[in-house]
Amino acid sequence: MIQERLAKLRELMKDRGMDAYLVPTADFHESEYVGDYFKCRSFLSGFTGSAGTLAVTMDEAALWVDGRYFVQAGNQLQGSGISMMKMGEAGVPEPEDYLVDHVPEGGCLGFDGRVVNSFTGKKLERRLARKKARIACEEDLVDLIWTDRPELLSEPVWILKECYAGKSARDKLCDLRAAMEKEGATIHLLTTLDDIVWLFNIRGNDIPCSPVVLSYAAITLDDAYLFISPESVNDEVRRYLEDLGVKLRPYFDIYPYVKCLRDEHVLLEKERVNYAIVRNIDTSNQMISRLNPTVTAKAIKNPVEIENMKKAHIKDGVIMARFMYWLKKNIGKIPMDELSVQEKLDGMRMEAEGNLGMSFDTISAYGPHAAMCHYSATKESNIPLEEKGFYLVDSGGQYLEGTTDITRTIAVGPLTKEEKEHYTLVLISMLRLGAVKFPYGSRGLTLDYAARQVFWDRGLNFNHGTGHGVGYLLNVHERPVGIRWKMVPERMDSCILEAGMVTSNEPGMYIEGSHGIRTENLMYCVEDEKNAFGQFLRFEYLTFAPIDTDGIEKELMSKSDIALFNAYHKQVYEKLSPYLEGEEKEWLKEATKEI
Repeated sequence: MIQERLAKLRELMKDRGMDAYLVPTADFHESEYVGDYFKCRSFLSGFTGSAGTLAVTMDEAALWVDGRYFVQAGNQLQGSGISMMKMGEAGVPEPEDYLVDHVPEGGCLGFDGRVVNSFTGKKLERRLARKKARIACEEDLVDLIWTDRPELLSEPVWILKECYAGKSARDKLCDLRAAMEKEGATIHLLTTLDDIVWLFNIRGNDIPCSPVVLSYAAITLDDAYLFISPESVNDEVRRYLEDLGVKLRPYFDIYPYVKCLRDEHVLLEKERVNYAIVRNIDTSNQMISRLNPTVTAKAIKNPVEIENMKKAHIKDGVIMARFMYWLKKNIGKIPMDELSVQEKLDGMRMEAEGNLGMSFDTISAYGPHAAMCHYSATKESNIPLEEKGFYLVDSGGQYLEGTTDITRTIAVGPLTKEEKEHYTLVLISMLRLGAVKFPYGSRGLTLDYAARQVFWDRGLNFNHGTGHGVGYLLNVHERPVGIRWKMVPERMDSCILEAGMVTSNEPGMYIEGSHGIRTENLMYCVEDEKNAFGQFLRFEYLTFAPIDTDGIEKELMSKSDIALFNAYHKQVYEKLSPYLEGEEKEWLKEATKEI
C-alpha cells in the first residue's frame, strides 16, 4: 500500500518536473501538534509517530525520526522502500542537506508551501538557487492521492469569559496596535493559533491538546480581520467578534487577501508564518520580521490568570496524589504496564471538574524507557511495570482555570545506589532553582546554573532545557520563556523574565539502558525587594503534589535543601488534604512528612 502511494506521488512529481518532494509533520500554522487532516507524512510513509520528516525522490525515500521512534519506525517502515534516518547520529544528514544534494542542477523541489515555514522555505530557496534549481509550492500533491482524507476540522468556537482571561479582547487589540505603531507597521499578519485565540479571547478544539481554532488574523491600525471557517462560528460568537470590530472572512481567503496588499508595512514573524503567505506578499510592501507582540504580552499572566492557574494546579495536584497512592498500593498486586497506568491517570484527569482534555500526550515510562526523555509508549514498545526501579510519568491537563504540566518519578520497588543518588540530585536541582532570587533583567540563561551546578560538580549533565513557558488554557510549551544553559536561537525562548511569567522547572538525569529521572513543577515570577541595586524577583510554585521520598538519599542534601523540601511538602499537605479522605488522606500525610 505504501509503495503504491509513493508510486502515485512520483507520477505526479514527474508530470510537474519535480525531482524531490518534502513532507513535514506540520499544519499551516507551525503548531506543535497537528490534526488528522495534516497527517500527510503518516499517510505516505505508514509511520504513525507524532514527529518526523519525509523526503521523496524519483528513486528513493527517507524518513527522519528522533530517538523516541527508532524502534517504532523500524517496524512500520519495513517493506515500504523508505529508509530510516536516525536524527542526531553520526553520518546522518539533515533533511535540508539531503534535499539540496538530491535536487540536480536546474532541478525542482516540491512541497506544499502552507506547511513549511517561510524561514525554512527561504533558506532552501537560497541554497537551491546556487544550483539554478527552483521550488514549486503551489500544490498539495498528497491531497490528490489521499482520497479518503479526513475533513479539515472546524469545531465550534467559544468565548473565554473575562473572569478567566482577566483582560478584555478590546484592551488586547488596543495594546497590539500600540506595539504596531512603535514598529512602524500598518498591518500585522498573525498566523500562530495560540496568539490569535489569546488576542480575541476565544477558544476551540481544532488541534489536539491545545484548545485553539484554525484561523489567520490581519490587524490594521483601524480594522481587524479573522479568517476562519464560517461553520465554526455561531451567532453568539459572531456578534461578540463583530462588536470588537472584527470582520470575518473564510479561512482560505487569507491567501488572496495577502496577494492584494500594496505599499504596506507588514509586521510578521517569518519563522512562524508559512512560506506560501510570505511568497505571495508583493514587493511593494515592506516586511518587518519581529517576534509577534502578542507572544510577550501573552506570556505575562495577569493577576486573574495567576489566581485561576493556582486553582487548576490544586485540582491537578489532588489527581496526582490519588494516582500516586493507587500506584504505590497496587504495584505487584494487579497487572500494570506503561499503557494501562497511563490510561488510569488520563482517565482520572478527564473526570475532573472543568477539565477540557490533556495538555500533551502523557509520557508513561518504566525503567530504561524513562532514559528517553520524550518517550511515548506504544503497543509495540509497551512493557510491564515490575516491583523494582523507577516509573516516570510526565502529564498535564487543560482546565478552564489554566494549563498544567507535572512530572513525577516514582519508586515502585527496590532501588540501586546509583538510582537513589541521581534521584536526589534531580530533587536538589529542582529545589535550588525554585528558590533562586535574581535581579530584573535576568534571563533563563542566567539562572540555569542554579539547577545544573549539582550535576556539573560531579561531571554530570542532562541534555534538555531546564524550563519552558506554559500558556493559559493554551500551548503547554509557550514562547518566549525558557531556562537553559546554552542559546538555541530558533526556539526564541531567552527573554528577560518578568513578573507574571510562568515556567516549568524540570531537571532530569538519564542513563541509557538503565533509568531516567525527572521532577517537574510549574512556577511563576513574582517581584521581591526593590533597593539601591534594583528590582529583584523570585519564583513561587504553582504545582503542589507529593514528591516520592522513597528515592531520596538524604545524606546528599544540605540543611538548606532539606528545609526547602520540607517546606514544600508542608504546603502540599495543607493545600491538597482538604480534598482527600480516608486512606488517601492518611497516605498523603505520611508521604509529605518531614525527612
